[in-house]
Amino acid sequence: MAATTSKKRWLPLEANPDVMNQFLRGLGLPADQAECYDVYGLDEELLEMVPKPVLAVLFLYPLTAKSEEERLRQANEKQEYSNKVYFMKQTVGNACGTIGLLHALGNITSEVKFVEGSFFDKFFKSTASLDPSQRAVFLENDREMEVAHSVAATAGDTEASDNADTHFICFACIDGELYELDGRKSAPISHGPSSPSTLLRDASKAIQSMIKENPNSLNFNVIALSKKSSDGH
Repeated sequence: MAATTSKKRWLPLEANPDVMNQFLRGLGLPADQAECYDVYGLDEELLEMVPKPVLAVLFLYPLTAKSEEERLRQANEKQEYSNKVYFMKQTVGNACGTIGLLHALGNITSEVKFVEGSFFDKFFKSTASLDPSQRAVFLENDREMEVAHSVAATAGDTEASDNADTHFICFACIDGELYELDGRKSAPISHGPSSPSTLLRDASKAIQSMIKENPNSLNFNVIALSKKSSDGH
């Protein structure tokens, strides 16, 4: 969530499923379609507790000198990725929670139904054919999203401060591959083969290797966006 190219800064979204669900519902994702849930740990037993099917995984981690070094290294590598991946850049400071959710939803538009005429419905239709930078500009100029974001950012339990040193990214399975979607990187990063049924396990492996690189930090959070099944679970 560090400084980005735009002068605009939002308050960071809290890594709290209740806050996120309220935010998603307000912008057009009905509660009977999908919801965010805490992932309490990355071992097999705790992953089993997460409601399935998991559509996307959000990961909040601390920005460190090491993570920044890695980001800059990746920026210089040419990344090939499927044109089915919905990816956007982050130009608004602290908007990474929102970008993470937009990355999650943008890659599952065939799995969920937005309220017709809602923010999400209009946003994804309007940005479908734009490139990652144009999508960023579209978001930056969108007043409705800015207001919704500030309402959600002040709804959490923690004191809202705009000096966040943590960052949200999203993991999604697209075209049989696990992609890391980070609006501060130049492109999506492929983490190898995956499938909708193994997405949570595959993402947790990628997350574990990121955690290993920052052994002194405790500031990690994992949230799953799961599809609501018709029997209400």
